[in-house]
Formats: sequence, structure tokens, C-alpha cells
Amino acid sequence: MTETAARPPRIGVLAVQGAVREHLAAIREVGAEPVEVRLPRDLVDIDALILPGGESTAMRRLIDAYGLREPIASLARGGSPVLGTCAGMILLAERIDDGDEPLFGLLDIAVRRNGYGRQLDSFETDLDAPTLGDEPFHGVFIRAPMVTGVGPRAEVLARDPDGIPVAVRQGRVLATAFHPELTGDRRIHRLLASLIAEGAARST
Repeated sequence: MTETAARPPRIGVLAVQGAVREHLAAIREVGAEPVEVRLPRDLVDIDALILPGGESTAMRRLIDAYGLREPIASLARGGSPVLGTCAGMILLAERIDDGDEPLFGLLDIAVRRNGYGRQLDSFETDLDAPTLGDEPFHGVFIRAPMVTGVGPRAEVLARDPDGIPVAVRQGRVLATAFHPELTGDRRIHRLLASLIAEGAARST
């Protein structure tokens, strides 16, 4: 997009259900402009999209109710970066172990919903994330999905203390099983913003 260099990148957050406010704040902190996405028209002129945590079944239903499924898929097919966190990871996965059909199928991973347990099993832990830098990434897990398989097209960015993948990337699509927006660590959001910059540089 030719205007990207003349203005801050615009990063949308799907705002039909789930954890939205903290992502909006994180986007501002990395120097981008946040946009709440509720309808297809809200996707116009955004440079990247975040699918936040929430309840994946409810989010799936609302995405279809508001006519967002194909516009979001088209945005991703066009090369715009996409980040899914927690429930957003489930929406991006190609395979879901516990019955649901994949929604967007943009990541070569298999996931199990609530794989780390229910709300009472929420926890925090430091994650091994060498591709994001030397410092561990503090992960907040709330009814988190568990990655049960990673295919050859996806790259693991971070693992939990048991070695289970918790952050993955496939090209310009990212996903985390945890909530990076609930900490002060903005490396995931900066990575998303850097993918916008890479795309802009490639198109000039």
C-alpha cells in the first residue's frame, strides 16, 4: 500500500468478542494505529489484523453472522499479516483435534481447545523464545489451546517449559497459545508491525 510510509501502520483487532482493549493499547505502544473491526467495511485500509483471545465457538459464530469470514480470508490471501492469540490461534489452525472444522486454516498446526485446562487452570510461565531474543517471554495462559502438531510449513517461535510449541509462524501469519497483550512485553506486536514494514518495502 503506497500510503503506508506516509502514516503509521493501521492494525485491526477483531472486536466481536473477547480480549480487545489490551491489544488496542499494545498496538499504540508499538507506534501503530489500532482499528476495531466489527464489520467488513472496517477491514478497508488496514495493514494487519489481530484475532484476539475469547471463546472460539462464539467468535466463529459472530464472524459468520457479521459476514467477516471471506473478507478476513481475502485479507490474509492478499499478504496482510495476521496474528491470532489464544482463541485466535484456534481460528487460524488447519487442524482442530476436538471436532470443530477449521475456520481459516492458515497455519500448518493442530490444536486442542482448552488443552492446558479450564479457567481455574490458568497460569503464567516464562517461555523459551530464542527467535524473539535472548530474554524469555512471560506467557499468560487462560483456557489456552495446546499445539499438538506442527507441520513442515510452520516455524516454532516459542515453547513452554515442557517443550510444547506455544508460538508459531507461517510466512506472514503468527499465532500464540498465550496472551502477549496481558504483559508489558511487546515483542510479538513488534514482530507483527515489522511484517507490515517488510511488505511495504517489498512493494516499493
